[in-house]
Amino acid sequence: MSEISVTASFPASDVSSASEFEAPRLQGPSKALFRVLAAISFCHLLNDMVQSLLPAIYPILKSSFHLDFTHLGLLTLTYQVVASLLQPVIGQFTDARPKPYALPVGMTFTLVGLILLAVAPDFTWLLIASSLVGVGSAIFHPESSRIARMASGGKHGFAQSFFQVGGNTGSAIGPLLAAFIVLPQGQKGMAWFAIPAIVGIVVLMRVGRWYKARQAESAKRKNEERHAHVPLSRTRISVAISVLIALIFSKYFYLASLTSYYTFYLIQRFQVSVQTSQIMLFIFLGAVAAGTLIGGSAGDRYGRKLVIWFSILGVLPFTLILPYANLFWTGVLSFIIGFVISSAFSAILVYAQELLPGRVGMISGLFFGVAFGMGGIGAAVLGKMADVKGIFFVYHLCAYLPAIGLLTGLLPDIETPRRRHAA
Repeated sequence: MSEISVTASFPASDVSSASEFEAPRLQGPSKALFRVLAAISFCHLLNDMVQSLLPAIYPILKSSFHLDFTHLGLLTLTYQVVASLLQPVIGQFTDARPKPYALPVGMTFTLVGLILLAVAPDFTWLLIASSLVGVGSAIFHPESSRIARMASGGKHGFAQSFFQVGGNTGSAIGPLLAAFIVLPQGQKGMAWFAIPAIVGIVVLMRVGRWYKARQAESAKRKNEERHAHVPLSRTRISVAISVLIALIFSKYFYLASLTSYYTFYLIQRFQVSVQTSQIMLFIFLGAVAAGTLIGGSAGDRYGRKLVIWFSILGVLPFTLILPYANLFWTGVLSFIIGFVISSAFSAILVYAQELLPGRVGMISGLFFGVAFGMGGIGAAVLGKMADVKGIFFVYHLCAYLPAIGLLTGLLPDIETPRRRHAA
């Protein structure tokens, strides 16, 4: 570890990457690699903080543009479906043709969408702004997930969860900032959040230089991973991927009921203020961030399949109780639900990457894309359902979604204690 140069920045000229990539396999991530991982996680925080402002300002948009729940669902659907469709395409493209500076380009799309969202004069322009934010997300997530794996030092679950927790933290901060910055100023208050987007572009330019300096090592590693053998037939791998996608559906369809409509549920059922509902949403999203971080490390240590069991199926008793709880217990249960259900994503993603080694971008893009797509479709479907049947009916119905976690029993055991110890 003594050969590693620890500086205050990402040295583009330091191309002696062997020591930085080999030593972590034996001794854990180096400080230099951890700085890169921290930088990409920080940018994930900025990216998702900005993007989480869209659902956070739904109460403002609903009153300003005279929208109903269906319109709000369409906004989320536009943003998340654009991201969903583009992410696997971009991931597969950059697997074959790495683009070190794709990340700042993606953040620029988000910046333009954000500014347009602040000045949009009607619902059509809101949809265009949402689609631009979706394009930015589609570029950001598969590429940043690839860099997180490059900087993992072999601890892939920890790296993915650390990267993911940045996004979850940003998603939790976004509604809180919306409550204290956007709500008092209205729609135009969104323009203040151009500042963190610009900061993200600057940091990602430096990460891009680090990535470019290590392209040769990255290509070598990808070739090694492609030759890694998973002793499963194509049919079993296809079944396993299908099960993982079904679990993502369960997780994100349920989360859509909370991230998009939790504030309305609290306001209608308990007559709380908009600010109180935003604070409770912040608490829930904070629990999501904490669960994500714990889930990745637990997957490295105890096995990803066990974490998936615990996360998806284990949350079922709490979701079933939630619609009957009072305000205090609604807050407690939503915290538990957020913590438990969020621990699955890093485990699911790394499990899928190990099923198809050497295809990090495509797998990351696929699963981030499915997550966004399920969230978008869920928001639209649940929004329509809330208009027709009422918001309370939505929470009673969604309570049963985690039962899909029973499908985890169909996943093959691709890990052994020896492999986890080696990792």
